[in-house]
Amino acid sequence: MIDVILFEPEIPQNTGNIIRLCANTGARLHLVEPLGFVWDDARVKRAGLDYHEFAEVRRHADYAACLTHLQQPRVFAFSSKAQTRFDAPHFRAGDALLFGPETRGLPAAVLDGLPEAQRLRLPMRPGQRSLNLSNAVAVAVFEVWRQLGYA
Repeated sequence: MIDVILFEPEIPQNTGNIIRLCANTGARLHLVEPLGFVWDDARVKRAGLDYHEFAEVRRHADYAACLTHLQQPRVFAFSSKAQTRFDAPHFRAGDALLFGPETRGLPAAVLDGLPEAQRLRLPMRPGQRSLNLSNAVAVAVFEVWRQLGYA
């Protein structure tokens, strides 16, 4: 099982798209509050289409509560500042993929709390800053799922 953690997501359409991704891959989605939108925002529902009922989505008061709920998983944080490529680790069931807010990324305190080998980046062309959050999550989820044999 793959767990996706969105740390303080800001854009409802991205979260809706990620709900749809999780429904189609079996990944579980964890939202760390505060959210940058109202949870029942129509844009979340519209972007997720009719997939909300097929996705397991949980909201957590903060990052520590999320990790406690997941029983302290091995966490891989995604950052454009990381050195390790996203496909370098050998992922295993129970790992969690952590993504930061769209406009500011993960705080240094969160990133610094993880070993460098668990801070991952997606390759991009030189001079580019970042990918859309829902696209980045999709790339990462499919790499983990591929390594797990699409089970």
